Amino acid sequence: MSVDFAKSETKRNLLRAFAGESQARNRYTFSAGLAKKNGLYVIEAVFRFTAHQEKEHAQVFYDYLEKCSGENIAIDGTYPIDLYNTVQEHLRAAQHNEYQEYEHDYTSFAHTAKEEGFPEISHVFSQIARIEQIHGDRFGQFADLMEQDKLFINEVECDWMCLNCGYVVSNTTRPPQTCPVCKHDQGYFVRVEMVPFQMKK
Repeated sequence: MSVDFAKSETKRNLLRAFAGESQARNRYTFSAGLAKKNGLYVIEAVFRFTAHQEKEHAQVFYDYLEKCSGENIAIDGTYPIDLYNTVQEHLRAAQHNEYQEYEHDYTSFAHTAKEEGFPEISHVFSQIARIEQIHGDRFGQFADLMEQDKLFINEVECDWMCLNCGYVVSNTTRPPQTCPVCKHDQGYFVRVEMVPFQMKK
């Protein structure tokens, strides 16, 4: 079945997705601020890193709406309010929301786009759904570490990197209280294997 884009549900789904990604970016920016306030700079970095990716997703969805420039499109949708007191709660809420997009929203939007005759948009929804799963996994991993009081403790020796200056301390179960190079506190350290862009040895 081929549907006129102007009359399609896919058009509205793109705007729903744009709105959702835009809100996620702001929620994660707010969560990053809470993490920073609590001295958890590595968690701040996780939220900001993910917020940037959500902005890029929003751009992808928005660009597909170019034909609609000048229009006002009415949509309905539900969007989460995640105003919690602890960083752990923010991580768990983010994990839940990412899995919601992965398991339900974008999977459904991809199916609709395919049925309406928009295979490229369907593919993009499917690919971004997989990215949201990765986001959810990452938020869950850091939530687990915090809940187990293992954010800065590892059961076996490992390498830790200061996210501020890049200093790496090797073969230890916990990073130093203060980076010996830049003097930033322990909250900037993360296990090397969890650092984005880390080169394989």
